[in-house]
Amino acid sequence: MTETNMPAARKAMIDSQLRTSGVNEPFVLARMGAVAREDFVPEGARAIAYVDRAVPLGNGKHLAAPLVHGRMLSEALPSPSDSALVVESGSGYLAELLRPLVGSLDTVSSDEVAKGKRGRKSYSLVLVDGAIEQLPESLAKQLEENGRIVTGIVQRGVTRLAVGRKVAGSVTLQPVADIGIPVLHAFDRPKEWSF
Repeated sequence: MTETNMPAARKAMIDSQLRTSGVNEPFVLARMGAVAREDFVPEGARAIAYVDRAVPLGNGKHLAAPLVHGRMLSEALPSPSDSALVVESGSGYLAELLRPLVGSLDTVSSDEVAKGKRGRKSYSLVLVDGAIEQLPESLAKQLEENGRIVTGIVQRGVTRLAVGRKVAGSVTLQPVADIGIPVLHAFDRPKEWSF
C-alpha cells in the first residue's frame, strides 16, 4: 500500500471495522480518522497498519486491532475533566487517540507498572493497552475513588474487554465483550503448582 492510499485505508477501517461492529460514537470515529496508525508501526508493517488484527511491533509487543482501540475509547467515555493514564504496550497509538479528549495525560510502560513503579499522581481514568491476567495493586492505587479503568483481561485463555470503577478503595473488573486483545505478559499471574 502506498502512502497516498493510507487515508483511504483509514476511512475503510472506520466504515468496515468500527461502524459495522457498533463503534459509532462521533468522538471515537473522529480521533481514529485523524490519527495515522501507520506512524505507530515499524516501516515494514505500514502496509498492514489498518488490517483487522494486531500488528507485531517486535520484542513481543503488538499494536492491537482497530476495533480494540475503538471499543476501549467508547467504554472509557473520556472527558476534559479527566486526568488519564495509559499503560502502554509499545506503540503510543492509544495515548495519541486519547490525548485531546482529556484534561491531562500521562503514559507508563507495562514493564514499569509490572515492576511496581508508580508515580505519586492519581487518575480518574486508566486505560491499559492490552489484556492482563491480574490488575497490579500499584496500578489500582493510582486510580482515584470512583475512577474508571478500561483494560483487556485474560480469563481461562480468552481475552475480553473489561471496565471497572474504584469503589470504597477496591477495583472490580467487569467483562463487556469477548475480543482478541494482545496479552501483556508483564501482568501474568505467577504459575502455581498443582496435580
